[in-house]
Formats: sequence, C-alpha cells, structure tokens
Amino acid sequence: MYCSAHFAETRPEALRDLVRQYPVGTIVTTGPDGLRADHVPCLLEGEGRHGVLRAHVARANPLWRDTLTDIDVLIVFQGPNRYITPSWYATKRETGKVVPTWNYMVVHVHGRLRVVDDAPWVHALVSRLTDSFESDRAAPWKVSDTPEDFVTQQLRAIVGIEIPIDRIEGKWKVSQNRVAADRAGVACGLREAGADGMAKEVEERGS
Repeated sequence: MYCSAHFAETRPEALRDLVRQYPVGTIVTTGPDGLRADHVPCLLEGEGRHGVLRAHVARANPLWRDTLTDIDVLIVFQGPNRYITPSWYATKRETGKVVPTWNYMVVHVHGRLRVVDDAPWVHALVSRLTDSFESDRAAPWKVSDTPEDFVTQQLRAIVGIEIPIDRIEGKWKVSQNRVAADRAGVACGLREAGADGMAKEVEERGS
C-alpha cells in the first residue's frame, strides 16, 4: 500500500481498534486460478507480537482448500471514509487553488493462512465471535440458545481459518496535509454532514 509519511498510522492500539470496529476483512489469497478475494468477519485475538485473526468460511468455499500456504495473504479492513469537497477549505476562498479528495482509514494485515478443520475448535471460535458481536446488545444471543444438534449440523458446513499476523500497517488519510484553517473547515463540514467520527479524526490528527 502506498502511504506517504504524514498519512501513516503506526499506533498499535489504533490499528487493532479499527479491526475490531470494522471486522469484515477482505481476505486476498493466491490459489491455482490466481488472486481471489473473500469478505469474512474476523476476530482479532491477542497471541504473538501483533495478534492472530480467526474466522470461519463455508466448507464449499475453495479459499480453505486452494490457498497457497507458503506465501502471505492480505486482509484489508476498511474503516470510515468520506468525500471531501473543496468548498470546505479556507484556501478556496483565498486562492481557489483546491481540488476534491477522499478521506479514509484502512488497515492492511499480512500473514500466512492456516486451516483448522476441527469441530470443537470451530465451535469455540463461533461462540467467541458471537459473544464479541452481541456484546453491545441488552440481551445478547448466545450459541447455547440454539439446540445442540442444530449447532452440530451447522458446524459441519464450515471450516476454521487463522492468520497469525506477521505485519500490520495503517493509513489514516484525514486531511493532515492541509493547513489548519482548511482542516477546521473540513471538520465543520463533516459534522454538518453527520460524519462526527471522521470530523474527530481530522481534528485529532491535525493537532
């Protein structure tokens, strides 16, 4: 990923937070037919230097059978993104020398994929995934709410995967390259458009 220095995000916790908040990763793999991309909800867990991504895919999905295991896979997690109009820049009023752009936050994860075709392991993973994604509900649903024989049947249709993270990189393109007055205008415009999260990032990274 091309990333100029002022857009680079290197804070480990910020990278992990984005993965947890936007957990559907685009897993880019290489197999006999070349590149493929699958969109999979992932659970980031804490082992190793950077952590481990764990997920499951349909048994019918060739990803778990065909992925080459001697080269890295790439997982892309896309965070908030917004169009930025030049009309928000103070510079537009001063010189007119401005152009549109797009602000975005993204994390790229690199590592080698391992297949875990083990029912108890997958059952435990599905339970942890469910607990994580249900955690903000007043009455969280649990795997144990479902009849055990039905869960066993469903587990036969999926396969576990895990990717120990070798490298993780982030790009927060949130107007850091603009002067303070332009950043203030962007933050104000974003808030008026209801994009408070991106406005906050513009304010924090520009300070």
